[in-house]
This record gives sequence, C-alpha cells and structure tokens, in this order.
Amino acid sequence: MRWTWPFLLYAAVTVVHLANLAIPALGGDALTKALLMPALLVAVVLVVVLTRRPRGSRAWWGTGLLAAGIAASFFGDVLLGPAFVVGLACFAAAHVLYIIAFAGPAGARPIAWWSLAYVAVLVALVILLWPHLGELRPVLVGYGIVLALTAMTSTRVSAIAAWGGGLFLASDALLAFRLFYPDFLVAFPDPWQDLAIMAFYCAGQGLIALGVLRRLSAERPTLADAASPMR
Repeated sequence: MRWTWPFLLYAAVTVVHLANLAIPALGGDALTKALLMPALLVAVVLVVVLTRRPRGSRAWWGTGLLAAGIAASFFGDVLLGPAFVVGLACFAAAHVLYIIAFAGPAGARPIAWWSLAYVAVLVALVILLWPHLGELRPVLVGYGIVLALTAMTSTRVSAIAAWGGGLFLASDALLAFRLFYPDFLVAFPDPWQDLAIMAFYCAGQGLIALGVLRRLSAERPTLADAASPMR
C-alpha cells in the first residue's frame, strides 16, 4: 500500500480532468490539466517519505532527475497552448531528464531489442506529417527523436516504466496528428481525441514515475554513501 496510495491523488486529478474533457459543460479542464504534474510530484515525494527510499547517492540522483522531469512537464502542460515552441522545449527538457535517468541511475538492464520498433514509428510519423510541418520541421523532428529515445531507454528500467514510455510516445503521436494532419479531426473527432491523448499521457507519466521509484528503491547504498556525514 505504501507504493500505491500516494498515487491516488494523481489518479483522482486525472479522472476529474478526463471527465472535464468528456463533458465540456463541466469546464475547468485547463485547471485540472495544470494540476496533473503537481499531483504526480506530490505522489513522488510521499513515496520517498513513507518508504524512506531511495538510499544512496545514485538513487537520489535518479529521483532528482525524475522530479525535475515532472516539473518540466508541468511547464510544458501550461505553456504548450499559449506558447507552443516554449511548451515543446519544456517537454523536450523533460524527455532529456528522463533519458538521463533511464540510461543512468534508474537503468537495470540493456535496452530491449523490440524497442527498435520505436525508430520505425518515428520514421513513419515523419513521413506522414512532413508535408504539413512547415517551418517547424527541424524542431518537431528533433523532439520526435528525444521522444523515441525516452520510450527506448525506459525499457532499461522495468516493464512498468517501459509501458509508461510507450504510452507517452503514443500520446504525443496522437497530438502530432491532431495539430498537423488536416483530416485527423474528421476521422477521430472530439471528445475522443482529447480523451485518448490525455489518458495515454497521464498513464504514461504515472507509470514512468512508479517504475523509476520502484527500481530506485532497490538501489543499495555504496560504501561512500554509508560513510557520508550527510547520512
């Protein structure tokens, strides 16, 4: 239970946000979207406090990267609408922080061979969307690369984190079609489009956080950590 109940607040905010998207008359979707990542960050802090984990400098470094990635995602959520490029840069920063965490302190195994499929997904997205990207082509292709790397490196952590990385990629792929593919709204109308994008996003972020925390909780402190005067 110590691993699960701190995420109940995040789950509750997610459910309310999805309800707001499904029933536009409720309003408040901008507010609940802005509350998603703070709720997830609170869950991370509560897990750390309740489990008294992680232990060791490597594990703390991984937790810090996770928290910073969640914080960067908050700014991405808030800014993506009014300032698209700035919001995209915030999400790119979040992905870089996650990649560093997955490749370093939270990594427990080699990248899964099947994650190479994400390269094929990226190539397909670029080919399909290229005629519609305009001047944003270099920016969006660069973002696509870090997005695919996040999904690939998440397989180094655990199955939970790997699901999170894959769902994050699925969310952003749908968002890319929404923003840049002219006929996508006709083929996949709202509110289902918004619901799918945000459901994948929220699940992806939550699973990444849970997977990283569970992995880092198993990190054994080194002799240098044990001898540190800060412990």
